[in-house]
Amino acid sequence: MAETTDASVSGRESAVATSLSSVSPHTLCISVGGPLSPAEARLWRPPAQRNLRNQWSKLASCRQQWASSSSGGRSHATSLVNAYLSQRYMPSMDLGVLKDMADIRKKACQKLFRQQELYQSKLTSSYQDMITALVNMITAWRSMRCYLKGGTSSPLIRFSYIAEDKSDNGDGSGTPVFTFLSIPCFENLAEELVEMFKSELFVKRLIVFELCCAGHKASYIKDLNWSNELYSGEFNDLAFCNLYSSKTHELLPPKMKGCRCDMPSEKHCSQLTQETLQVYVTAWLAEVNIDMQRVREIFSIVGEEMHVNFS
Repeated sequence: MAETTDASVSGRESAVATSLSSVSPHTLCISVGGPLSPAEARLWRPPAQRNLRNQWSKLASCRQQWASSSSGGRSHATSLVNAYLSQRYMPSMDLGVLKDMADIRKKACQKLFRQQELYQSKLTSSYQDMITALVNMITAWRSMRCYLKGGTSSPLIRFSYIAEDKSDNGDGSGTPVFTFLSIPCFENLAEELVEMFKSELFVKRLIVFELCCAGHKASYIKDLNWSNELYSGEFNDLAFCNLYSSKTHELLPPKMKGCRCDMPSEKHCSQLTQETLQVYVTAWLAEVNIDMQRVREIFSIVGEEMHVNFS
């Protein structure tokens, strides 16, 4: 087993300190509670470290789950758009020798419409998987605190994100869990991640909503609006993410970086041009609300602190 030299330890600490220079002052917060005694810190720190590693591993897994679902959704959206446009332009297509076949255009349109409905279902499923990833992200973010159970004299230390003792806020009173960062610092970094994905989710929802209207009859489209669930139980999931108000029964509008989109709750589907459809597919791929450089930076900061590689 290789020995850990003073130089290597110093190098790691220097690397972490360099990474922390990019953390905002808001993130580097410290609890206002009194510091833990040395005995309390010895009891609290090991389970707190294990819990943080577990929760950030879950966040990394959720990030990959989101990326996979988003990639699948883009593929389904592209196939959906292709099927829809093929139907639209079928009457003017040059079918060559196939044009003399009985009802060839009608049969082709029917098959394309069935394909379109299939891809609409798959796109909605990908969107649902992305919500699941976000729900799991939020659960991990809210589960980072480590509460002492049974007092400091107890040999058994348990942790939970639900406090039994109101005097224990679960953050170790600002004690660094590993080297530099306290639990509130880890929480703020996780919250920054969550907010990016929450903003992007609603852009995805708007695109799914619009693409699910494509090619349907006017009577069907008229019954669809922004306030409809895209799948059974969607609003329960969004309420957990604080993206749906159970009191007012309203959704938050989709947001872009630095601005707000005021969308009426009764927004209905619009007629889609080829250019608009291309914009939707491009917007899905771009994920403008997720700063991937910042996401990588956050996981790098946390990984350096924990000596864990999340890549």
